[in-house]
Amino acid sequence: MALTLDDIGVLFDRRGGEQYSGEPVTQLEHALQTAHRAEQAGAGDGLVTACLLHDLGHLVHDLGATPTLRGIDDVHQHLALPFLRGLFPDQVLGAIGGHVDAKRYLCAVRPGYQEALSEDSKRSLRLQGGVFTPVQADAFIARPGAADAVRLREWDDLAKVAGAATPPLAHFLERARRCALRAA
Repeated sequence: MALTLDDIGVLFDRRGGEQYSGEPVTQLEHALQTAHRAEQAGAGDGLVTACLLHDLGHLVHDLGATPTLRGIDDVHQHLALPFLRGLFPDQVLGAIGGHVDAKRYLCAVRPGYQEALSEDSKRSLRLQGGVFTPVQADAFIARPGAADAVRLREWDDLAKVAGAATPPLAHFLERARRCALRAA
């Protein structure tokens, strides 16, 4: 079943106040901060929307708080895609689906990146397959949409600041409406 933008708003209303695993922000705060960073960098509606929704998979399942502490990879990057397919273009879906592999890529190609990750992100990295080999990194970055996934990941890493000011959810849902494939 595809979600509508109204459904997404309800999902954030119901579950957005939950703690973002191992971080000093809620799920909603993290989503808004990631989208705001993209907007501040001049990203278009599609990439800003991907930033807003990149962790929606955490909200469509209930594995409890910090599943990585129990050795669970929640594959959140893929869980929301069936609900968003038909609502958003491939640019949005690709960046969402690729943001975990972008972390694996950045660990492989950017010195110091892995060490700077939060503890939960380091745990999830191990569960998600670990750092890419050079061959895997080359294959990833050659994929369509990989550059957007990397940009999303970079903003994602910075979007864990307690009390950071952002525009409200309605602002970003309006940007999402502008890039939606159908009336939402």
